[in-house]
Amino acid sequence: MNRREFLQASAAGLALSAIGGYTPMFASQKSKRVALIGCGWYGKSAHFRLLQVAPVEVVALCDVDKKMLAEAAEMVAERQVSKKTPRTYGDYREMLKREELDIVHIATPDHWHALAMIAAVKAGADVYVEKPISTDVVEGQAMLAAARKYKRVVQVDMQRRSTPHLIEARDRIIREGKLGKIGHVEICCYYHMRARGNPPDTAPPEHLNWDMWTGPAPMRPYNKIAHPRGWRAFMEYSNGIIGDMCVHMLDMVRWMLDLGWPKHISSSGGILVDKASKANISDTQTATFDFGELPVVWTHRTWGHAPDPDYPWAAFIYGDKGTLKADVHKYDFIPRGKGKSAQGKALYEYDKYPEDETEKDLERHVASAVRAHWKNFLKMVETRGRPVSDIEEGYITATSCILANIAMKLGRTLTWDPEKGQVVGDKEANRLLRRPYRRPWVHPDPKRV
Repeated sequence: MNRREFLQASAAGLALSAIGGYTPMFASQKSKRVALIGCGWYGKSAHFRLLQVAPVEVVALCDVDKKMLAEAAEMVAERQVSKKTPRTYGDYREMLKREELDIVHIATPDHWHALAMIAAVKAGADVYVEKPISTDVVEGQAMLAAARKYKRVVQVDMQRRSTPHLIEARDRIIREGKLGKIGHVEICCYYHMRARGNPPDTAPPEHLNWDMWTGPAPMRPYNKIAHPRGWRAFMEYSNGIIGDMCVHMLDMVRWMLDLGWPKHISSSGGILVDKASKANISDTQTATFDFGELPVVWTHRTWGHAPDPDYPWAAFIYGDKGTLKADVHKYDFIPRGKGKSAQGKALYEYDKYPEDETEKDLERHVASAVRAHWKNFLKMVETRGRPVSDIEEGYITATSCILANIAMKLGRTLTWDPEKGQVVGDKEANRLLRRPYRRPWVHPDPKRV
């Protein structure tokens, strides 16, 4: 037994003797050495769910915000069995060089996902990456190529695929044929979530390495909207609301209905109402993902009222025998005629995880889904299978949403060729599949990962 095996076995034994309640399939596993890149709100929240379901050892944390990094280290030490404080880094490259890791969790802003994920799989780690996987299409192609080349398990945190009440809706409503012939799907987000106001640009706080935070993205002056948590207000770091919220709903529908690639994608919208904000993402957008006989139509507005106030961020699946409404909180099946209606609600597991009730900023209705998503990932790490939200599924969903933004920008419908990874007959659109990187960062190439 070498030193690493000894440490893993010792940590696993300590964890299982100190804490009961872990899922039995993990009982014989060695403790995994885990690192987190990106220690903001959702990174910590998702990471704490991992600590609830498996006896892992978080050995390292990485963030370019020293204050956020120190706080995360304290919080992880309090929650993990060993009570050890993880080592901290300001550069993920240094961390991957120094640490021997089994799992890397990537929870950076979107513009950093690709480089960090590719580096992690090259270092021999399996990866759990937040959604969407990328900010441009070629990044996603390179991420998929790297995962396959280095034979790594990569789970994307599109946890609708692991949400108990949505699994129930898929199995008991859709798969049992209660909707009949499905001919139309609407997905939407009407949250007023776009940043408002126009605060002045300032010097970044001393604890933040703004140059490293910006990384391969275009350099903008620091603005308090961007960090922490507000970076999705800017297209330099994201794909706006369609890249944030549509990704979840489109992926949920693709999974529920067993859909692959859309054949055609069109979109329209822009900044139609809130023109005074510093945010440069659209406040209004409609996109149609044409899957052949089934159009899936997305709409978001960050102003006004939702057409269905009970389902402001949701999917509406229409069949000739009934309608299914579904979101992160619940689902409703409304039959046409004399059929029996059905409902389901999000699973709360306070009896097993009472800490969920008091954890700051936790999306409590999502906690059970994230735990299940981690369990699926860990099982695939052991079996070397494909997880429920494999990197390829993340690539399909993210690319579809990115193409919707390109279609809106160009004002025309795009036809996608998934084999070639290009838009058919549209050189201008294909040039937009790859964003320019700021030097010295080099854009990943799927042929040279």
